[in-house]
Amino acid sequence: MSGREKRPEQLLPEQGTADGHRDKGWQPSNDRNDELEFALPPPATVSRRSGLLFVVVALLVVAVLFVLGFVPRWRQSRRIREQSAETARAAPRVELVFPKELTQDRPLQLPGITEALEDTVVYPRVSGYVRRWLVDIGDLVKEGQLLAEIDTPELDAQIEQARADLVQAQAGQLRAVTSSMLSVTEQQRYEMLTPAGVTSGQELEQRRTQARVDEASVKVAKATVASMQANLNRLTRTKVFAHPVAPFSGTVTVRSIERGALVSADSKTPMFRVAALDPIRIFVQVPQDLAPSIRVGSRADVKVREFPTRTFDGTVTRSAGALDDSTRTMTTELRVPNSQHVLMPGMYVNAMLALAVPHRVFEIPSTTLYVDGDGVRVAVVNAENKVELRRITIERDTGNSIEVSTGLASSDRIVKISNAALVDGTVVEVMQSQEGDNDPGGQDRR
Repeated sequence: MSGREKRPEQLLPEQGTADGHRDKGWQPSNDRNDELEFALPPPATVSRRSGLLFVVVALLVVAVLFVLGFVPRWRQSRRIREQSAETARAAPRVELVFPKELTQDRPLQLPGITEALEDTVVYPRVSGYVRRWLVDIGDLVKEGQLLAEIDTPELDAQIEQARADLVQAQAGQLRAVTSSMLSVTEQQRYEMLTPAGVTSGQELEQRRTQARVDEASVKVAKATVASMQANLNRLTRTKVFAHPVAPFSGTVTVRSIERGALVSADSKTPMFRVAALDPIRIFVQVPQDLAPSIRVGSRADVKVREFPTRTFDGTVTRSAGALDDSTRTMTTELRVPNSQHVLMPGMYVNAMLALAVPHRVFEIPSTTLYVDGDGVRVAVVNAENKVELRRITIERDTGNSIEVSTGLASSDRIVKISNAALVDGTVVEVMQSQEGDNDPGGQDRR
């Protein structure tokens, strides 16, 4: 034992044991904690009755919480099922729209390419050397205006030779004519002397034969003169191409010759290219459904990306009158005045044509379509509020709306939003549509 003062032992009241008996008193334990320096009390014990009561209370709390959470949900689920069943038994509610009849004149926008009214390439027609050129690219020329000059030494020599050949042929013709005249005179003299016995009949026949030969020689000489004259004329006319001129009024778009350049009559290298740009032509491809509506003289508005604020007035001048086998479109020509040469060949443009539709066309929302194995249809509601699935023919799809050519009338009531649950004969409940949707036969004011 240490020298420290001993503390008195603490006495606790009587504790109940697990078997219900009570101890007479708590006896101090001989075991001590060296650090606490006092004895620890024995662990507390819980009776079996208290534990059972705790379990029962916990179960009651869980049951109450379960009832409070499950019953409202079960009632709500039952109410939803009842409402769903009631809704399924009730008639479907639909919103209706009326077809809008489009106006007879419908604008059609088509892409096109500008082309020159006339466009030609000037090739050398004679062989020689370019003495000088008189026009360049971008120059405006008049019909018949001189474009260049070509020196043709070989052609000039051929012309001189042709002239000499012509003179020679003409001299030969004169000799043949003179010889023929002499032969005719001798023939006549022998015809007078032969009956008198001065000359023989054989000599007379020789003179006649010679006269016929000389007459043929005259014809040959005349033909030779004509041939030489034709050759000279050909060379002389070819010489004209040594001074090439503009075939029509227009603009020089290409110049590919220089001074001193050798050109040949059989060369495929062009000298100039001339294009007539006023008016300018535009070719568009009109689809098959609108090809019958094309009329010569009808107006067209042309827009060009490079001039966003400007509209060019055009006119339909001609159409092919037949569809292309591969594209099923008809080539149509427009002409646009272009006095200032603002439009150039090869430009991409958009042409707006006002075409008269040859048949009635209705416009409906794209949400009304039913597309299945039976084709493209819409749900039409009759006077008895019964659905009739009607097949239609789409003429044009613009995205938000559909243009229909057959299958509808202006008084038809159409289900605005397609529903796969609707079949022929289904009775529906009509909802109040937005203002303007119930206007039967409403005209499109575009």
